[in-house]
Order: sequence, then C-alpha cells, then structure tokens
Amino acid sequence: MRFVREKTIVQLTYLPKLFPVNCYLVEEKDSLTLVDAAMPNNAKAILQAAEQIGKPIARIVLTHAHADHIGAVDGLKALLPEARLFISGREARLLAGDVSLAAGEPDAPIRGGVPKPGAMASKPDELLQGGERIGSLLAVPAPGHTPGSMAFIDTRSDALIAGDAFQTRGGVAVAGQMKLLFPFPAMATWHKQTSIDTARKLSALKASLLATGHGEMAAHPQRLLDEAIANAERALAKAK
Repeated sequence: MRFVREKTIVQLTYLPKLFPVNCYLVEEKDSLTLVDAAMPNNAKAILQAAEQIGKPIARIVLTHAHADHIGAVDGLKALLPEARLFISGREARLLAGDVSLAAGEPDAPIRGGVPKPGAMASKPDELLQGGERIGSLLAVPAPGHTPGSMAFIDTRSDALIAGDAFQTRGGVAVAGQMKLLFPFPAMATWHKQTSIDTARKLSALKASLLATGHGEMAAHPQRLLDEAIANAERALAKAK
C-alpha cells in the first residue's frame, strides 16, 4: 500500500493508480487509530505501516460499512484482539447485514456492497452517535452516502477524514455526484439530498486537510468543497 504522511495522518492506499482505496492511520502519543480498513487482503500491509510508524493500532474506526472500507476488519481484529472497533449506531445495522430503512429515513435503496447477515465475525465495541472523542478525533455524523456514515475531524489540526462524503479521485465531488473518471462512489450512494446537506455541514468545519476514501488528500480544500457543493446542488435541481 502506498504510504503518504500529512502531519499526524498517514494515508494508506491500495491500488493507487487503478482503483484507489484509502484508509488512514492517525497518530497519537503512544498509539494509532485506524480509520477504515480497505480490502480483505490489506491487513498485513496495514500492520506493516503501523510497524513503520512504531506504534500499535489501538482503535479501528469505520466511516461506513461498504466492503472497501471494512474489508480487513476481521483479519485485523484476529491479530489485534485488544483493538477497539467503533462504528455509528445506525451503520452497525449495515455491518450486520440489515439494509432495511429506519423510521423517518428517505425512501431510497441502500446501495453498495455491504456484508451479508452473519458474514462479519467482528462486532463493534462502541457505537457512535456523533460528538464522541476517539483519541484526537471528533466524530461527526455524515449521512448520505449511507444512512449512518460518519466523518472524523482531528481536533489538533482540523484535518477532516470524510469517508465517502466526498471523493477526490476524478475531481472533488459530493457523494452521489458522478465523476466519469471515477464513478463508483456515486453509484454506491444512498440519498443525494442528504449527501448535499452533509457536505454543507462538513464544509462549515473549515478543514485544513480533506482526506477521503478515494483519491489524494487535499490541503486547504475550502474552495474545492464549495465548488463541489455548488455543482451538486445544480445537478440535483436540474434532475428534479
């Protein structure tokens, strides 16, 4: 996996030139938090990256339950049984294979690859609602791509790990907005209007760095975020 560091955040990328799938190691004083877990065959490479940094992975935090974000969870938990697993309470249903909608949610099908019921051996240790601190990370609800997606902002640097609420591969875009050079996040998005509402909320955090599930990290991303939101709003209005 490609290893790129930005201060306390290390981006690990599987297949960076073909189909980039990112996960992140967030460095704390004595340990690491892994945000997302890429693909099933990436467990060894993630552990090697942690060894390169010289600190243990103490926490595994999931932005959402799509296959390319949870792939190595079971492999890592088998090797790191003390590492605590975090996911939003809503997204835990998808992790368990339940793709039914909750009361009051927009009536749109949940898309993308989620586990079949019983497929995941690992169970969450803690369920997030938003506002929790996981090391230096603050949990921020970010629904849209999936109903229970979460983003995480590093309170030390204002770096935003956004999962698939945005993509940077193929151009910065809000979840649900098609980028022809990399259309897959849009194809797997649950609800476009909710994605736009989330994008506005995340943009208001004035992040110093944007780190997404697919694509390069972007420093000082405010202009890019504002443009992506405006494009998404125009596209959705045109489609109505």
